[in-house]
Amino acid sequence: MNQVVLITGGARGVGAAVATELARRGAKVVLTDLDRAALDETVAAIGADSALGVVADVCDLEAMKAAVARATERFGRLDTVLANAGIASYGTVLNTDPAAFKRVIDINITGVFNTAHAALPALIESQGYLLVVSSLAAFVTCPGLSAYNASKAGVEHLANTLRLEVKHLGVDVGCAHMSWIDTPLVQDAKSDLPTFRRMLAKFPFPLSKTTDVESCVRAFVKGIEKRSRGVYCPGWVHAIGMNRVAINSPAGNLPLLREIPAMLPELDADVERIGRATSARNVANDEDDAAATD
Repeated sequence: MNQVVLITGGARGVGAAVATELARRGAKVVLTDLDRAALDETVAAIGADSALGVVADVCDLEAMKAAVARATERFGRLDTVLANAGIASYGTVLNTDPAAFKRVIDINITGVFNTAHAALPALIESQGYLLVVSSLAAFVTCPGLSAYNASKAGVEHLANTLRLEVKHLGVDVGCAHMSWIDTPLVQDAKSDLPTFRRMLAKFPFPLSKTTDVESCVRAFVKGIEKRSRGVYCPGWVHAIGMNRVAINSPAGNLPLLREIPAMLPELDADVERIGRATSARNVANDEDDAAATD
């Protein structure tokens, strides 16, 4: 694969695994993340000849422009961007931390905008491809994850809009929707919130199923190779998207509505118990980022 690929949120999880597979196939990868230690570790594992790590916050447009500039300076061009960076926050709309809600929206929506805005001049020059990472959560909502659900629905529509805006410029735009993937994001939520684990189990199969990272990597790499309009992992997620109106109808909501009166107070109690509305990893990254800008 003779491509230069920029991946946000590339230090761990799906981003790091996709970068590793793309590099194995011959691509040059540029990874951005806030976690310098994890970023350096991933770049070292891939190899400095094929990978470049850039510490950058997707919420900072100038930082993303600088990351794109470093990519083109190092490897001569930019062919593909995977807008993968994303976080989640915990708690109901009634009781969630407003600052945590805003941070999720900033990263998951504004961060995708900043990534696209910064990268588009280079992608237009290369007639490239942008893959925006949304989620099954754009189709089926999970109570207690309002910011995540809203952000993933938002970036799906952002991708749909951008696709229309740049097709005539030679740039293709795809949108990826995955079920629960066994990544740090899902692992942290399951570890922090026992009620979240129970709530997932109440979703009808296969909505309750957690998918392995390797399957997601295969879907993303295939999508990048084919410049796909839609990437779904597992494949049944596409059918869920096609039937989202029925799933979100009163009848479709009924199974969860039976469980919510008992579960949501317990979920909010879980959040109060741990004393934070997001994962410890996200808190640490934000603290490191704040220290770096002081």
